Amino acid sequence: MSFFSQLAQTLSQSVTATSQSSASTQRGDTMSRYELATSNDLIENPSPRCPCMVVLDTSASMGGAPIQQLNAGFQHFLQALNDDEVASCSVEVGVITAGGRIDEQLPFTAAMDIDHCNSFSAGGMTPLGGAVDLALKKLEERKAQYRSAGVAYFQPWLVVISDGAPNDSWQSAAAKAKQLSSNRKLVSLVVGVEGAELQTLGEFSHRPAIKLDGLKFGEFFEWLSASMSRVSNSASTTASVDLPPMDGWASI
Repeated sequence: MSFFSQLAQTLSQSVTATSQSSASTQRGDTMSRYELATSNDLIENPSPRCPCMVVLDTSASMGGAPIQQLNAGFQHFLQALNDDEVASCSVEVGVITAGGRIDEQLPFTAAMDIDHCNSFSAGGMTPLGGAVDLALKKLEERKAQYRSAGVAYFQPWLVVISDGAPNDSWQSAAAKAKQLSSNRKLVSLVVGVEGAELQTLGEFSHRPAIKLDGLKFGEFFEWLSASMSRVSNSASTTASVDLPPMDGWASI
């Protein structure tokens, strides 16, 4: 068994779940309408949910080929989820970017209801700590909504991708993510692009950050969609799930 197969197997041991659910969040004047829509969604689609929050470093250093490959890979991720009938109903995707400022690009939305996601552009510094802090808050809010609506849910995923290191006050958010990950209340997967400070990024999980092989964003998101499909198709929200090996996208 390869190193990355072992790592995927270790990761899979914490891919279990917990309990239940009810709505999502937005901003400004659309807040109440969005909450109503997502509340209705949990009623109309009572499938067990697997929330996956993706935090992306879109700082200036990601410009050019990296941001292009990231965009293409993420679109492939959404398409692959929709190709799986169960995953399209169960997996909810959220996206927060950290590039100069922190933006919630996509509130938690079931894959089948995502018409499109705006392309990501690169610019500015890397407020990654604030982005992860917001991501954890959104995950807690979503879990509370599941419980309120009585919808079962799988263990949440936090996926962080960066080519550098945070330049804001990140330690508190990292410590919280690491603790949740260690306590098996969160699957925290941190991926470093070429040039990333892997030791710093590794503080956001109780597992080391994984280096992306070149710009294999497509292969990574293909792996992530396959992992989401396995989780959402598992027999129960508390069952252990074997994830695919990471060999196709990870670099030692």
